[in-house]
Amino acid sequence: MSDQFETISLSVDERQVATVTLARPDKHNAMNATMIAELAEVAADLAERSDIRVVVLAAEGRTFCAGGDLNWMRAQREKDRAGKIAEAMTLARMLKLWNDLPKPVIARVEGSAYGGGLGLIAVSDIVVAAENARFALTETRLGLIPATIGPFVVRKFGEAFARQVFFSARPFGADFMHRAGAVARVCPAGDVEAAVAEEVDACLQCAPGAVAAAKSLCLSISGMDPSEAMTFSAEALADRWETDEAKAGIAAFFASRKK
Repeated sequence: MSDQFETISLSVDERQVATVTLARPDKHNAMNATMIAELAEVAADLAERSDIRVVVLAAEGRTFCAGGDLNWMRAQREKDRAGKIAEAMTLARMLKLWNDLPKPVIARVEGSAYGGGLGLIAVSDIVVAAENARFALTETRLGLIPATIGPFVVRKFGEAFARQVFFSARPFGADFMHRAGAVARVCPAGDVEAAVAEEVDACLQCAPGAVAAAKSLCLSISGMDPSEAMTFSAEALADRWETDEAKAGIAAFFASRKK
């Protein structure tokens, strides 16, 4: 992985918590080709690192992510159909890497998130947002559609949510996101950091292998036929019973009960 990034930053603390920060505050952290590539690179690297247990996704400045960078959009406009599809697939692959990352991803949302910014929220596991945060999918105002982020938004938040926000381009607030299940916690702007820390601490209290397996289970059974999901989940649980991590955890639990 690159030691230096142009559009994001990466830090890792002593608790094995990685913080990836969007770092284009002067451009409202809008995504361009470089940011998309760097987000893909860092997600792929973090997925393989055994020394990372939790990932926090944050942003510099007053905006979480304003969606697509204007110059990046202009460049797409000039491409032929094949080029437009290729560019969309680059963004889609980046989002999938984040969606599949086998660690809890906790998004710290302070400021607005539009378009692709909502896509980043959709591929996060736990979202903590400031109560004054604003959100919107404004693609239809331009004659476009929120297509590339669509599979992640619809799968994560549901069709009912998508039908309310995909068409109108009207901004909505953190309370609506919370009611829709898109945001786990809404709090005053000054309390966001502490709320994120609480979510991080909760994840760190759990066995890392089990956390990764539980996230994989969520991704696997979503949309699965119930009868298939029953067998899949029973086999997944049986597999976990046989892990050293589970054996140690269960032994410690029973030992504490005997005291």
